[in-house]
Amino acid sequence: MANEAAEPLGVPVLPALPYGLTPKFAAFPGSPSLRVETFLAVVRDLLDALQGQGFRRILLLNGHGGNAPARTLADEWSTEREDGQALYHEWFGPETYAVIREIEPDGQHASWWENFPWTRLAGVDVPEESKPPMDQAAYQAADPAGVRALIGDGSFGGPYARPPEDLERVWATAVAEAREALESGWR
Repeated sequence: MANEAAEPLGVPVLPALPYGLTPKFAAFPGSPSLRVETFLAVVRDLLDALQGQGFRRILLLNGHGGNAPARTLADEWSTEREDGQALYHEWFGPETYAVIREIEPDGQHASWWENFPWTRLAGVDVPEESKPPMDQAAYQAADPAGVRALIGDGSFGGPYARPPEDLERVWATAVAEAREALESGWR
């Protein structure tokens, strides 16, 4: 998404940060989590290093809701500098989320709107049925093993798939919204 949003503007894109904040998913193999202070230290160090290399405007394009503490860090980092600004942008910003809800109001985490053809594992069939919504109170109270027992496959509920044109519409909106942030989100 970052590449598609930035390429027409000639804006460089760094590699994605492969780890973030996923403590509730610790019982899912292959889902390591950083501590909040470690994650924020890494993001701050990257912002400082980029500013030291001459970058003055840095967009943090987030693809995982658990990484939301970086929003506050971006605001804090920006207010400490007259000559630098970091913007935090969720891949599913307000316009994208509105499109998601217009298409299918029941989709949750790891449902259809996070099931793009290019993110699917080869040889894994997508379930055709919808998953009932998970119990939010039970999720909040659960430890990682309890979360895995509660949600099983990671989906919080809703349909697993939608027609390709729905996914393309979500993707196009998300790319346009990220590009808009790059073009005009600065002070």
